[in-house]
Amino acid sequence: MGTVCFIVDASVTGALLPRHLRSIRQSGLADHALPIIVTCAHSDERLTDLEKRYHAHGLVTPAHTLGARLNQAAYLSQADWLLIALHKEPMAAQLWYLLYPQLDTATDALLINAATPRFSERLLLHFLSSAVTVPPYIAIRRAWLERIGGFDPELDEPALLDFLQRLYACPTRLKTLSGESLGLARGSPHSRSPTSS
Repeated sequence: MGTVCFIVDASVTGALLPRHLRSIRQSGLADHALPIIVTCAHSDERLTDLEKRYHAHGLVTPAHTLGARLNQAAYLSQADWLLIALHKEPMAAQLWYLLYPQLDTATDALLINAATPRFSERLLLHFLSSAVTVPPYIAIRRAWLERIGGFDPELDEPALLDFLQRLYACPTRLKTLSGESLGLARGSPHSRSPTSS
């Protein structure tokens, strides 16, 4: 499988950043061995507290856009697989445990969703937009991230959509996974519990 690193940007996850970190650490496999890099544009006490609590590494880059922050975190991690948060929605801890074996498959990237969209949801998305939808997480091989040029360092929020569009345009061995496809029942407990911090 190679080495794995999580990259979570505070501006992408917003107030749900602690739930993302908690979900990753509760997976069991992501104990304190797997690194988590939390990127953000501004330093604050909350980030320092979260770094200590979840054994994460904070990367504060005030002059960088989102695309540049994610590229810098990927460069610093040097992991074989990068699991990058693309959305506010945290994933269930059980999903991470089921996902790790998928990193051994012959794929370049995995798009990770909480649940498979129902047919009506897919149909509505098809008619409302021709744009790519952004999944909560992506797992991508470092070599493939570098091959497609990483995230556009000139872009802030649009960097995620731009990256996904380039990923789809390349001959990527891409697979979409959801909690259901990995064996979790639809509506199974998500990482959003009342005790989440």
